[in-house]
Amino acid sequence: MLELLAPAGSMEALRAAVQNGADAVYLGYETLNARQGAKNFTPQTVTEAVRYCHIRGVAVHLALNILTSDRELDQAAELIRQAALSGVDAFIVQDLGVAEFCRRIAPDIPIHGSTQMTIHSLPGVQMCAAWGMKRVVLSRELSREEISYICQNSPIEIEVFAHGALCMCYSGACYLSAVIGGRSGNRGRCAQPCRQSYGYGRWEDKYPLSLKDNCLVTYLGELAAFGVTSIKLEGRMKRPEYVAAVTQVYRQALDGKAVTREMMDKLLAAFNRQGFTDGYYTGRIGPEMFGTRQEPGGEAPWMKEARQTYEAGETPRVGVRMAASVTGLGSRLTVADPEGRVCRVDGPRGEPARNVLLTPEALAARLSKTGGTPYQCLDVQAEVEPGYTLSAAAINGLRRDALNQLTALRARREPPRLGKPPQIRHVAGPRSHPAVNVQITTREQATDRLLRTPLSVLYVPIHLLRQDPAWCRNLLARARVCAVLPRIAHDPELPKLRQAMLDLRALGVREVLAGNPGLLLPARECGMGIRGDFGLNLYNSAAVNQIARLELRSATLSFEMTLPQIRDVSKPLDCEILAYGRLPLMVTENCLIRGRTGACTCELAPTKLMDKTGAEFPVLRDGDTCRSVLYNGRKLNLLDRQEDLNRLGLWAVRLLFTTENSREVDQVLQALESPAAFDPGGSTRGLYLRGVD
Repeated sequence: MLELLAPAGSMEALRAAVQNGADAVYLGYETLNARQGAKNFTPQTVTEAVRYCHIRGVAVHLALNILTSDRELDQAAELIRQAALSGVDAFIVQDLGVAEFCRRIAPDIPIHGSTQMTIHSLPGVQMCAAWGMKRVVLSRELSREEISYICQNSPIEIEVFAHGALCMCYSGACYLSAVIGGRSGNRGRCAQPCRQSYGYGRWEDKYPLSLKDNCLVTYLGELAAFGVTSIKLEGRMKRPEYVAAVTQVYRQALDGKAVTREMMDKLLAAFNRQGFTDGYYTGRIGPEMFGTRQEPGGEAPWMKEARQTYEAGETPRVGVRMAASVTGLGSRLTVADPEGRVCRVDGPRGEPARNVLLTPEALAARLSKTGGTPYQCLDVQAEVEPGYTLSAAAINGLRRDALNQLTALRARREPPRLGKPPQIRHVAGPRSHPAVNVQITTREQATDRLLRTPLSVLYVPIHLLRQDPAWCRNLLARARVCAVLPRIAHDPELPKLRQAMLDLRALGVREVLAGNPGLLLPARECGMGIRGDFGLNLYNSAAVNQIARLELRSATLSFEMTLPQIRDVSKPLDCEILAYGRLPLMVTENCLIRGRTGACTCELAPTKLMDKTGAEFPVLRDGDTCRSVLYNGRKLNLLDRQEDLNRLGLWAVRLLFTTENSREVDQVLQALESPAAFDPGGSTRGLYLRGVD
């Protein structure tokens, strides 16, 4: 049976979810979760929420799904400890360091890999299993065939987003809000710039980054057949009435009710962006997936109806069985719940019947009236000694006392087994001038000057190297070449990617740059040394130490970190940062270039988006795929901050060439010799100086 996992951005929303049939809810503290704009919970209200849910047979998953800095790890450790004492049933994490803290502090509580980990392939799921996770929330961009394949082969549970907002970018890979406004989605502060208007080449009142909400309510039987464990409803930022309405519809569908027009109308009334989409799931990717929200005025009738579901009373959720007896020596009621908990209460003696006899049927009928409680009476075995009766008040008292005892028993949890936070090993980096690495996007950027420049590593897209073996050999003769893997690689694409790595290894390429957990196992299987890219979102010492245990040759620290954070982070392996170039802000499954032309012309000249402020965002294809990468219009430049770079303990700094032509590449390389005079035009310090919220 599929678990129905509903959002709880507040205590009211939690009640709305539970009273409308959720099997589990997910919620967050006021800090360290990916929806910090929601009301959220304190440690005290988490305890209250867990008690409320456990009494009603509902699990509680705690979201700790953001990147956490070194200074916040002590706070994270305390929140994990408090959550364990509160009785939460699972942790949802993005950060590898936080995952390690959960595993050490609360070893018996399952860890779920958040969709913020950008897990979209079986090898990614397998990596999460190796890190001790018991469940993974897959990226929302997967098709039904891909979900089915992963479920059939996964060593751990699979969770799928079934309803709610779709980000344009793969979750966990979006830096747009952070770079343009300092509000990081990886830190729970996304300002949703994808919902704003943009034009191609000039600003227009169009919305090429705003997707309709996902809706898979008609596919629940199929998902269950695949082996999906849980379906998640998005909406911790939405009102409780929304949670009530959507949870109710999905509960009805899971219970076997055919999805009706009335049910769909309720979902549409609760929230929609010009309808819904199932485009990723069905493989129908394209312009019909896009839409915007038109806010209705006033309070719609559905809202009052939704509120009544969680304000007007209690929905009986827990089936109980009763056994009762009434005799002249006394009365007794035994109540048992589905998990085998048993409560017994003794009551007054039966009284000799004067007028109306108490029959077993009448006793059973009175005891089964459990209205106003979380319990539904499934069966009563009743015995009454002939000639005796018991007052209605006494019978009600028996039922009340027994159910109160059962409630207390259901709320109780054994004290958790608690451990200590891991000791974080701090390793200082080299105290020398960092080396220079260069990453190119096109063949033309591999200029003679670049190949004469003393580089530590030259990063080259894998498809360029494979297209021309002779050119690849020429590069290998002049530089240490590392093949750049695509940022996204679904399971059907992995055979081709593996073959490309094997072909390049035969040519002499020995290293790859990987920016997703799902690429680590395929690269290792092909005998490649691995360098970690920025997509691994390494933001603290614990996370870097975790990656170092995988014996990667180097790691790229998150460009959402400040220079002091980079300086202080542990460096148990060679670490680099991006120091020049356009920062990649999004990687999208929907082709942004096709969104402009109506045709797939990715291989032709790149395009750009422009917002209403006039800011430009170049768009390039991701390798040789039809995915798009949205870049910042202003180029990052730290080349004139050599003294700052020298103090960071880095192995290397990387120059990232994207839209530059060969002349511009040579100008940047020349600036390495006299950086103070270099002006790339419209440059930025990125987030290294100002940081993110």
